Amino acid sequence: MLSLPAQVKVFAALGPTDMRKSFDGLVGIIEKELGQQVESGDLFLFFNRKRDRLKVLCFTGDGLLILYKKLEAGTFEPLRGPADVDDPGNEDSPHSTPYLTLRGRDLALLLEGIELSSVKQRKWWRPTHRQVARIPR
Repeated sequence: MLSLPAQVKVFAALGPTDMRKSFDGLVGIIEKELGQQVESGDLFLFFNRKRDRLKVLCFTGDGLLILYKKLEAGTFEPLRGPADVDDPGNEDSPHSTPYLTLRGRDLALLLEGIELSSVKQRKWWRPTHRQVARIPR
């Protein structure tokens, strides 16, 4: 199981990606097509056309890291838009941007083969930035 910090964002490219692309090719997609900066510390997720392979690219502070997963059978869930995942950044239209923003725990579920569209998040209290500032330490 993959364990990621709660604040990490995962930008999943909605279109298929040529899996022959390596570091420089994926960075080009991130900057030109997704409009993001690889040095942000966020994770970037790419799928091939058949959706049986994925790559995750992240900047580690002193270099880039690629994680590559190939399924022996089955496919990864197609991500279609905010209806699939709680995504406040993409409320206008499912295709207003070429990516979908996921949470770290969504990526962990996706890697385990759990369908995100079937997962329901129970109502849960989360402190706002103001409330966090008032919590005594």
